[in-house]
Amino acid sequence: QGQRVESGGGLVQAGGSLRLSCTGTPWSIYAMAWFRQTPRNGRELVAAVTSDGTTNYADSVKGRFTVARDDAKQTLYLQMTALVPEDTGVYRCNAVEWDDYGTAYAPNNIWGPGTQVTVSS
Repeated sequence: QGQRVESGGGLVQAGGSLRLSCTGTPWSIYAMAWFRQTPRNGRELVAAVTSDGTTNYADSVKGRFTVARDDAKQTLYLQMTALVPEDTGVYRCNAVEWDDYGTAYAPNNIWGPGTQVTVSS
């Protein structure tokens, strides 16, 4: 099995910044990612990073968010800047893979409680 814990969320005004952290297992030696859950869009990939440092971002956060990983600590980070109300949601981390169509998915069902990010206008 495994367990994950996310932290760092909160209420922030538009234009502000937050830094999220996620620790736990299982830890992917390939790619880890942050996912965001909202009532409108469901669960969507926000940012991913592979073991060699290659990153992948949703178009809506490019240039504003930075994802990083510390394999020794099995911790994933998300630096969020220039926040906008559309960034509001529950953020969780998990391993990530891509299918033949390029669609990202989590290869397991081990999710933490998430951390709430709320951006006010």
